Amino acid sequence: MGTTQLEAVQEPKYWHLKTVLGEALDSEFAVGEVLPNERDLAARFGVARATLRQALEQLELEGRLQRRRGVGTTVAPPRRGIHVGPAERHWPGQGPDDWRAIGCVEAAAPAAVARLLGDEAGDDLVHTIHRVRTSERQPVATDVLYVPRSSVPGLSDALSPAEHPHAVLAELHRLDLEGEDRTVELGSARAEDAKQLERLPGAPVLIVTTRYVSAGRVTAVSAATYRADTCRLTFGDSGAVEIDTDQARQAS
Repeated sequence: MGTTQLEAVQEPKYWHLKTVLGEALDSEFAVGEVLPNERDLAARFGVARATLRQALEQLELEGRLQRRRGVGTTVAPPRRGIHVGPAERHWPGQGPDDWRAIGCVEAAAPAAVARLLGDEAGDDLVHTIHRVRTSERQPVATDVLYVPRSSVPGLSDALSPAEHPHAVLAELHRLDLEGEDRTVELGSARAEDAKQLERLPGAPVLIVTTRYVSAGRVTAVSAATYRADTCRLTFGDSGAVEIDTDQARQAS
């Protein structure tokens, strides 16, 4: 058989440079160490600065580097294992939960969320809870939880801003959680999420969308944004197989 079109494609120069840089990070730099500036790095490896930037961006995407305001580009620590799928079903804010509610408003659900909620969203406003998740005292994720009014009909109309998120969660916990499903996709940090996560806008993130089902209908939707540079998401029961991107990178 002849060579396929994909086999004939030459490896991009920045991709080869990314491999060389990765080896240098392992052998010459310590975690937290600041890399030389782009001009010096480009001269060292004999490449254009545009090629260097592509390689650095890829290494950042893979969690090898971090860009920090006022500091520069540093060598990232190993990713933290962040458990996303609990062994037992729990409503948000119930059971082992390291999320902290930081506010709640009533607002229209974004179009994508409204589609997930289906008829429950309607044209009405939904309770929109903003939360932050920390690990080892560092912010690793933000979350927006959308709860239609019809899901929590017993909620009082006279709630203070401080009471609002906890009252919504308490009403959810009264319901029988029948199931939940999740999707994970790569995205870019929005300005408000980037600020909470101490990242630059546009930084790579992992977006985990969860639908919670009760009484045969979608009762709430969560859209969580995780730092892609520091988080390694795990799912299922403890002891189950998990995808470790650091080990996969070393094996490749």
